[in-house]
Parts: sequence; structure tokens; C-alpha cells
Amino acid sequence: MIQKKFIFLLLLLLSSCGYEAIHSKKNIINYNFYISDLNFTGDREINLKIKEKLNNYTTNQKGKNFKLRITSNSEKIVLVKDATGDATSFQKKIVINVEVLLDNKFKNNFMIKEIFNYKSDTNKFDLRRYEKQIKNNLAQTATDKLIVRLSNIQ
Repeated sequence: MIQKKFIFLLLLLLSSCGYEAIHSKKNIINYNFYISDLNFTGDREINLKIKEKLNNYTTNQKGKNFKLRITSNSEKIVLVKDATGDATSFQKKIVINVEVLLDNKFKNNFMIKEIFNYKSDTNKFDLRRYEKQIKNNLAQTATDKLIVRLSNIQ
């Protein structure tokens, strides 16, 4: 009986903690820009992740009107090999070049790089799945940095 009361009390306290996602549609009002046009070239998976996160900023029609041209690139580098020549350590690197147009005039051009080092796995299926997860996480981190950079453009 005491355990049920404790669980109920714990759920009651945690449900009213006030957590909100930083980039939720409710908080987009805090950013003073919107994106009217997105053009992508490069790595398709990275571009899809970026587009997914930036879609929230295309509906708000208040503030600065940005048009973005985004070029993305992904690279896997072998860092360390063992005595037999098999790779034991890798580096995943994504580079995103962003050209910003403000009211159809060139405003800014910048590059965002994200790098992650990881060890190899004997199971190649798990390694590919892990690499895909790393790529998605790096793209999300780069997109968060892109949003911050856009909000700071004068």
C-alpha cells in the first residue's frame, strides 16, 4: 500500500515539472525570423534531418525573412588500424555550408562542422546502424547550431 502511494506521489510530482521542448511550436514565437525558402544539395539523409527540424520555422510569418541554400557533406575517416589492417577506430564528420539570403539579398555565409570519433564493432550490421545513428545525431546538433546562428543574424 505504501509503495502504491509513493508511486502515485512520484507521478504527480513529475507530471507537473514544466518541461517543454526548446524548439517546440509554442517557443518558435521567441525567434524573430522565418524561413520562406529552403534549397538543399549534398547528403540526402542529413538534408532530411535538417528539413525536418527547420519546418517549424517556415510557418511563422513574423520577423526576418530568410532564404537558405544548404549544402551538406558526410565523411567517414579511418583513424586507427590494427596489425592485420582492419580498422579499429573511425571518425564521422559532417559539414554543412549555409548561404543566407535576407529579403532576396546575400546576407551571410557560414559553415558548421560536427565530428565524432568511435570504435569499430565486430558485427558489421550493428556498426552500420550505429553509424547511421551517429549521423542523425550530428545532423540534429548542427541544425540546433544553425537555428541559433540564424536567430543572431542582424
